[in-house]
Amino acid sequence: MSRVTSTRYLLPLVATGLLLVGCTSDGGDASGGGDGAKLTTTTTTASNSGAPLPRYADYETTSYAEPSHWVCRPDADDICDESLDATVVAEDGTLSVEPFKAADDPAIDCFYVYPTISRDETTFADWELSPDEEGYVTVNQAARLQSQCRLFAPGYRQITLGGLGAARSGDLEADGDPFADVLDAFKAYMANDNEGRGFVLIGHSQGSSMLNQLIAAEIDPNDDVRALLVGAYLAGSSVTVPEGEIVGGDFANVALCTSEGEVGCVTTWATFRDTAPPPANSFFGAPREGEGVAGCVNPAAPGDTSDLDGYFPANAGASILSSQGASDDGARWVDASAGEITTPFVRITDLVSGACATKDGFNYLEVTINADPDRPRADDIPGDLSAEWGLHLVDVSLVMGDIVRSVESQASAYATN
Repeated sequence: MSRVTSTRYLLPLVATGLLLVGCTSDGGDASGGGDGAKLTTTTTTASNSGAPLPRYADYETTSYAEPSHWVCRPDADDICDESLDATVVAEDGTLSVEPFKAADDPAIDCFYVYPTISRDETTFADWELSPDEEGYVTVNQAARLQSQCRLFAPGYRQITLGGLGAARSGDLEADGDPFADVLDAFKAYMANDNEGRGFVLIGHSQGSSMLNQLIAAEIDPNDDVRALLVGAYLAGSSVTVPEGEIVGGDFANVALCTSEGEVGCVTTWATFRDTAPPPANSFFGAPREGEGVAGCVNPAAPGDTSDLDGYFPANAGASILSSQGASDDGARWVDASAGEITTPFVRITDLVSGACATKDGFNYLEVTINADPDRPRADDIPGDLSAEWGLHLVDVSLVMGDIVRSVESQASAYATN
């Protein structure tokens, strides 16, 4: 048996998992294994027009030849093909529908790893991927990127809620290794699907921790793989750099992004309100161990302040963890007098602004609510937990539109390099 991961990677997983206690997508008991529903996919034939990098040409996956081990793939009919239409909610309450269309032939790929979400009763998740857990969060955090890239979202046997006791004690000696799954999935993708295309990495919390390890082990030290990295988005975790620097620490070669359209760099952030900065015991905004500081890059405008372009569930009481959530508390995105929202998502572009901030040794994305309580639109956002968590639940939702735009800009720059 082998230790799953180092403390530096483990602690963010503990933090994220604690969020999920008591939260379910159907209002049920979080201590069980969910409602037993299984996320299924129907595969189609994929074309292979290019060759994989030589280092992956002979790779044989141990798990990912099985279609059911993927949440979403471009050659499958799956949950990411469901409607992503959004209603744009203006400050004055005007509603307009924004249809979603996936790109017909995108030039790049996206590889997404989801956060802690499994309610399996075991220490590590099984391969039964649920539409209410792994599927639901993938739709919220990654499916919209299909307007810019082919989306590959592997399932993996992550640390579950039931495994958090061992995680908190620092004793995860077990026959489980989530990173081994993520590495296998990435190598399987590189061997069978990549075809020499540029790729974007995106993850949140436990998923970001897995991608941090992936970059350190597989991408940062290898020039040929690094040349295909269009960009990486590591939300709700920590990428360590030396103070005052943009590279070093976790990665020797892959730097933090400093401008929009910059290729091969990392965008990383953890979100807190301007009225509630990270407390001394915050789970985010500082390295988990060792020297250096946590990097912060504003996904909306690196190095600057900008309005944030967010996509949220149409149910204003829901979150990435629960399609129901606090749905009975009367929360609404707009007064009923302004009309009804009939799309699965809403888009809010001018309610929240954000910029990276430094306070008491923490680097984080500081957001400000720019609300007018006299207008019919909601004057706040969901996502608050205790002070240590900040706005962890909406790290990605708050900037989903900005991520899509940034990926588009990076893809354009990558194509001209």
